Amino acid sequence: MRLWGGRFGSEPDRLVQEFTQSIDFDRRLFRQDITGSIAHCRMLGRRGIISADEAAQIEAGLRRVADDIAQGRMVFDHALEDIHTHVESRLRELIGPVAGKLHTARSRNDQVALDLRLFLREVIVDTVSLLADLQATLQERATDWHDVIAPGYTHLQRAQPVLLAHHLLAYHEMFSRDADRFRDAYRRVNILPLGAGALAGLPYSIDREFVAEQLGFDGVTRNSMDTVADRDFVVEYLAAASLTMAHLSRLAEEIVLWTTSEFGYLTLDDSFTTGSSLMPQKKNPDVAELVRGKVGRVYGHLTHLLVTLKGLPLTYNRDLQEDKEALFDAVDTLLPSLSVTSGMLRSATVNAERLREAAAAGFSLATDVADYLVVRGVPFREAHAIVGKIVQRCLATGHTLSDLPLDEYRAVCPLFDEDVRLIDAWASISARDVIGGTAPRQVDAALAAARQATEDLREWVSRQRTWQSAHDLLVAPA
Repeated sequence: MRLWGGRFGSEPDRLVQEFTQSIDFDRRLFRQDITGSIAHCRMLGRRGIISADEAAQIEAGLRRVADDIAQGRMVFDHALEDIHTHVESRLRELIGPVAGKLHTARSRNDQVALDLRLFLREVIVDTVSLLADLQATLQERATDWHDVIAPGYTHLQRAQPVLLAHHLLAYHEMFSRDADRFRDAYRRVNILPLGAGALAGLPYSIDREFVAEQLGFDGVTRNSMDTVADRDFVVEYLAAASLTMAHLSRLAEEIVLWTTSEFGYLTLDDSFTTGSSLMPQKKNPDVAELVRGKVGRVYGHLTHLLVTLKGLPLTYNRDLQEDKEALFDAVDTLLPSLSVTSGMLRSATVNAERLREAAAAGFSLATDVADYLVVRGVPFREAHAIVGKIVQRCLATGHTLSDLPLDEYRAVCPLFDEDVRLIDAWASISARDVIGGTAPRQVDAALAAARQATEDLREWVSRQRTWQSAHDLLVAPA
């Protein structure tokens, strides 16, 4: 059934209906669609474009439609291709022909842009909230494991000892940048597109600023053609989501490695692992593996939308219908990944002794021995070469840096004294007492800053949710 006009002499082919319908996925926008319609209806009545009585009838009817959908009473039909058509069709059933006046001074082109922006601004707040939760988990674990010494790696080779707390706070920094990207994107999402019409603006005396105020937008778009063609704000969310998933994947990869028998640094709680259908001894880090594996989905959605946009002439093209499935699946992938990673970390236990042993092994203190010589006036490049030779002697004689005889040290460089063999992992860590370093004092300062940053995020989330709730027209009638 065609709801739109009398231009056509026949109904669309069933194949066309199935191919072009979007109701299977855009039905989740019903609250945003109806909220936007209420604001639009109020504006029409306020400007005299429709009568006050008609506006009241339409708004009351829209609330009934919202309740029908929320309570599962709405029957969805592919013949009514999208959520906009379903809402208007049901509204017509409820209040009669006056329902047709709702679509005065708007197009589905600016309507869907509004729905997506309303949806995304809610999702961004939810995303930032979950990032704050994950940051809080990292802070808790960094506090719990504050004095645990761990091996730091480059090229997946043991490099230098660090505090495990310092290692965890590296991920905190990544997720802080992610939160900043989402909050920055929010500014560009929170602009009202309604009023652009199909592409050229509208010949009615509309009040876009009133609609923006009703819905809690910071302003209105400035070019009607750009407005209906723009999906940059969706790309920005997908790009930020892709980076967040990359960071989650890096953390998940380390969890997978660290829980192996070969590493043995970490043990996951049984509630965040699975077993094998064949091997009864197995305890698999499937949650971490799935977080790692789901990254490609979000990357794919970002690439998909970028490719979709790159060849589109102005203004609206039906290709843009493809934005919603990409966005919805990215959201449905990212948010659970953030939640499950928090839970997995919160319930994990650490093998501090195993980590300490690994941190001291593999000549990870070689740089500190070189620094020992630098303090005694040896240029670093020369000290580097000297210690390289000492490592060769250790390998040839089966010694470590801490038990290599002093005469072996002095055979390479006479500046060594007995205290060189007192260099240990804790001394190495404590020596790196610079901003951003792994020394306990610096880690304490970083933890304090991290806690404040997370508190700032939570305050931002609270402000946005309060503001959005105040402008949710389905729960805040005029």
